[in-house]
Amino acid sequence: MVDKNLVDLEHKILKELAGRLAGVSTEQKKRNLISRAAKLFDPNVQPEQISQIIDDMQDLSPVGKYIIDENIEDIMINNTNSIFVYKSGQGYVKSPDAFEDKDQLNTFVDKLALYASNEVAKGNIIDAHLPIGSRVNIVSSPFGYDVTIRNFKGKAYSIIDLVNLQMLDYQTAARLWIYTDGFSVRPANILIGGMPASGKTTLLNAMFSFFRPDKRVVTIEETYELNTETQENVVRLETNEDLTLQELVKNSLRMRPDMIIVGEVRGAEAIDMMTAMNIGKIVMSTIHASTSRDVVTRLEHEPMNVPTQIIPAIDAIMIASQVFENKKPAKKVVQISEISGVETQVLLSDIYRFDYKTHRASPIMPSVTYRDTLSRLLGVVPQDLLEEENLRASMLMEMNKQNRRGLKDINGIVKAYYDNPQATLNKLGLGNLHPVIEL
Repeated sequence: MVDKNLVDLEHKILKELAGRLAGVSTEQKKRNLISRAAKLFDPNVQPEQISQIIDDMQDLSPVGKYIIDENIEDIMINNTNSIFVYKSGQGYVKSPDAFEDKDQLNTFVDKLALYASNEVAKGNIIDAHLPIGSRVNIVSSPFGYDVTIRNFKGKAYSIIDLVNLQMLDYQTAARLWIYTDGFSVRPANILIGGMPASGKTTLLNAMFSFFRPDKRVVTIEETYELNTETQENVVRLETNEDLTLQELVKNSLRMRPDMIIVGEVRGAEAIDMMTAMNIGKIVMSTIHASTSRDVVTRLEHEPMNVPTQIIPAIDAIMIASQVFENKKPAKKVVQISEISGVETQVLLSDIYRFDYKTHRASPIMPSVTYRDTLSRLLGVVPQDLLEEENLRASMLMEMNKQNRRGLKDINGIVKAYYDNPQATLNKLGLGNLHPVIEL
């Protein structure tokens, strides 16, 4: 766009509409808003000029190409100095692109601010959610704007994708299936710990394929990241400046949920989350922590302050971490622990550990506490649960061989298995296997 009058008009429109395109559902509604704003400032503006302005407002150069790149996890704009991207399996890479000057960067930020989810007028920090799902954080400093964009993956990783990426193996994936399903009588309460960008949310999201179709699921997030396409009876809640995570967790109990999924627990909402577990709701969440013991310690202390005596309501803790293999970053499940009670401290039993020296998982030990709970509720012996876990590992392996590895593909087979286990095994070509436990 070279017409100075149009450039000035676009700047006025960007300021006028800051934050007002967030949540607008259709492109036509967005065009109508922009058109009305254009005519407000220039009653004589022509339709083709409005179209030109709209096209330019959607142009996020010089980083637009990175936002739509599935291999790029994050984009970091260090004002006008540099742009870095974080590539999957490669790490940080400096981009050859950069903003020419502060004016270009300011216009870029104004375009992002159209989708701001907080009050732009409050100034120095802006959060936005782009229409394609990418999450944006903008901070103003004396040197200019610093922008971080967390890219949204249009195609979420499935549990089999994670096996193929060697984040976990088939047996561990089958263990997570048992945890998530609980044979309908008692799914596990799970916390997934890890540091930023370790794969916590990716792992949690992959477990959605194992949810039973008759369960009502409530998800609570600060910004939408979870992919809930496999569920029909689902409510998606998001915090804002007037509605905190704690308030949403409390309110979710009034929504008749079977499962409550908290995107990330970090503060006072932890007690309400634990209360939900104690009254029989199944809860899954992520938390920033590097070991299972760190998870417990974080829960016990400020700002969460969860009483130690109720922490055993959590059945399993999983830790995801980024490790380096052949000098390249890779995401792994590095620890799975079950909570077996409280003595002088919360008792943790490790059933899975990743060896950083050999870069292999140590042999998986049988689930003990959770297995015994399920055994009692189902009226079966523990060995039956282990055999069922092995059977489900074989199912996942066969799905992978048949190239049936998408979230919906897996969920369709899982749902069919819940309805008619033997018929589903036969269709998979596993008719020689037989379910041990009545579903």
